[in-house]
Amino acid sequence: MIVCGIDEAGRGPVIGPMVIACAVFDSDGRERLKEMNVRDSKKIAPSRRENLEPKIKRVALEWNLIHVHPAEIDLRRQSISLNMIEAMKMAELIRGLDTRPHKFIVDAADAVADNFRLKILEHLGQFDREIVSEHKADDRYLEVGAASVLAKVERDRKIKELKKEHGDFGSGYPSDEVTKVFIRQLMITRSLPDYVRKSWATVDFKKNQSLIDFCVPLERVLSNADEKQSKLGDFG
Repeated sequence: MIVCGIDEAGRGPVIGPMVIACAVFDSDGRERLKEMNVRDSKKIAPSRRENLEPKIKRVALEWNLIHVHPAEIDLRRQSISLNMIEAMKMAELIRGLDTRPHKFIVDAADAVADNFRLKILEHLGQFDREIVSEHKADDRYLEVGAASVLAKVERDRKIKELKKEHGDFGSGYPSDEVTKVFIRQLMITRSLPDYVRKSWATVDFKKNQSLIDFCVPLERVLSNADEKQSKLGDFG
């Protein structure tokens, strides 16, 4: 049986794109994934993810990626939910495949897993292949774990490029103090750039924080973050 796994990386951050990946495997490919111990990318060290990426691409019958940039997320969220955006992009990946997998397995974004399957089908129309939508599918199915690795490595690559151009902004997640301060300082000096998701809650600081809060020196926060990071392992 030929199976396609689909997963995303970067759904929650306020900075950078969401990357959605699909990867198609036959039974021989699944055996190779098992030998490589492919699993949920969040449980694999960054260095090992990078090592696995080219191997997964070689083993796959087909693979592809979609970048959903912040400007598109902001625009589409004016009329539809993030779950629907993700379902729409997954349907786009499915339609774009040259191979014809017998089954598609996706990591469900909706609280009710089957609702996410139905959202994907809304964008596919008539579709005669099986779609399985499950929570934690990236941990349960090798194909989805492989797609998870491809998406995560690609997003990490894009984040490194952004940091090289714009400076350290932390993880890009709304809960990250480095990210918060970076965005606050952007708000003071200029309008928010295209690589920031303006519709995210973090960018609403200007309405809720005092100027003193905005002016916390980024260097101080980065120094504190470096101290914490030195205590962490190589996982991310």
